Amino acid sequence: MHSAEMNSLKKEKKGGTRPASTLRHDIFLILAMSFLACCGLIYEYLLAHYAGRILGAVESSIYSMIGIMIVAMGFGAFLAKWIKCPYNGFVWLELGIALVGSCSILIMAVMMAVTYTLPQWLQSIYGLPSSITTSGGFIESVKVLSFYTPFIIGFFLGLMIGMEIPLIARVREHVHGQHLTHNTGTIYGADYIGAGIGAAIWVIFCLRHPIILTAITTASVNLTVGLLFLWRYRSQFLKPLKLWLGHFVLVGIVITLGIYGTGWIEKLNYALFQDKPIYSKQTSYQNITLTERYLGQGLPQVYSLYLNGRLQFSSSDERIYHSLLTYPPLLVSARHDSILVIGGGDGLALRDILQWQPQKVTLIDLDADIIQLFSGKATDATAKINTILLELNGNSFNSPKVEVIIGDAFIEVEHLVSSGRHFDTIIVDLPDPSHPDLNKLYSDFFYSRLYSLLNGDGAIAIQSTSPYHARNAFISIGKTLASVNFITEQYHANVPTFGEWGWTIGTKMGKSASQRIEDITELPLVDQWISKAQLNAAFVFSPNFYAKEKEVDVNRLGSHLLYQYHKKSWGKQDGVFFSHQ
Repeated sequence: MHSAEMNSLKKEKKGGTRPASTLRHDIFLILAMSFLACCGLIYEYLLAHYAGRILGAVESSIYSMIGIMIVAMGFGAFLAKWIKCPYNGFVWLELGIALVGSCSILIMAVMMAVTYTLPQWLQSIYGLPSSITTSGGFIESVKVLSFYTPFIIGFFLGLMIGMEIPLIARVREHVHGQHLTHNTGTIYGADYIGAGIGAAIWVIFCLRHPIILTAITTASVNLTVGLLFLWRYRSQFLKPLKLWLGHFVLVGIVITLGIYGTGWIEKLNYALFQDKPIYSKQTSYQNITLTERYLGQGLPQVYSLYLNGRLQFSSSDERIYHSLLTYPPLLVSARHDSILVIGGGDGLALRDILQWQPQKVTLIDLDADIIQLFSGKATDATAKINTILLELNGNSFNSPKVEVIIGDAFIEVEHLVSSGRHFDTIIVDLPDPSHPDLNKLYSDFFYSRLYSLLNGDGAIAIQSTSPYHARNAFISIGKTLASVNFITEQYHANVPTFGEWGWTIGTKMGKSASQRIEDITELPLVDQWISKAQLNAAFVFSPNFYAKEKEVDVNRLGSHLLYQYHKKSWGKQDGVFFSHQ
């Protein structure tokens, strides 16, 4: 603090220049603390959410980020005592938080894009074939740095956020000119309430908008609080010109990010895809990206769907996957009058199911936006994209036989059970259990509810990740289905985009699925990817595949066991750089 400011502080402590009324100061400071606490909580969720998205290990990334930021806040609270002038310190602090907060997502996106594109760039420079990957000390160092970048940003942001409460408390006592007995309780009360409001804002509003806009808006609040504080207590600053100039520069940065930030982030995210992105949207639940690959004149383009950076299908071979998912359970079911599909928001499984002429197909999916997109009704998609997607799924969502239920399958299945619904075939086409929220849809409890919905002579099929890359996760899905009294078997096939992929099939009584297929003399429906010999072979695994089956456990509801199996198996390949279903 400058000497003039120190003299002023001493005089006010003696009661010489106390404000006529401190009520307005209290209202301003307490409201400021509430707004800042709201911002702090949003920053925690923001960084945790984005780190989980780009690093892949969602649960551990989120919890690690929040833990790191809380610890950093503790260090910040300790360090605040070294700031001599609480007024200057507070304003500089808000400038720092606004700068780091507004640029955080952009910095992380740049690091991830560099990590992904640098090896490709080096391959191009040195003319290396695609089979040779550029790696080594420098490349590995960049990868390590990019991995830790979100947590480094979170630490420094948390460090600064932790200084806010001590500085506000000091300013308030300075304004009152005395030690305040309940000062800490008042400030923390405002902090807790503001944090609660921040959590509500994050859930209700932030998840529905581009993440960079959330960062910019939150930083703007810090910037505004700093400006108001600078103006409100302008008499306490001896040389405020640098602070005003700092705010002026930061306003320009925030405005620039507001205008161009979304486009920059989109381009940086697009750098993570090998093919050209033609559509991208952040919904309340996931990021949807469609890509296009041009193979050459006269050849059909290849279209791929990515959800949160993970490949869901490629038009080059999706028919192999969907034929293996739908054909076996429909083949071994006695009837096809009523079919239940869980997931499958792209309508591709639905397309294949409708060939069996069912009376009704009920599909449950969480995200209304993806249903709109693949129904050709997305207002933000071009006419070309709508045409492409409708051709891919055969306009299946617009069939009068299809009933779509938007909601959490875990809840909606319970509603179906309560209403007494039954189905001849159930097909579960969910993403891999790469997120804790998906784990419950692979649990024994959920499968027991599906058992209640399936008719006695019906069959159920579940996409079950890769038996090659995630053997324990694959086996656990089979054991979990068997634990609720399904006659369970597993089968596999090669899908070029995914590699070796697997499915689990179950019947309720009588013969197993493979035995029923063996008894069939002629397949009732022609499919270019299905033959009886191929189906019989799909149930055959290598002699030692199930050798350690006893070491794999059933995925009980709440255990997150399958999620852990999947996470451990895929390892580093579970992020945006290695896009699997």
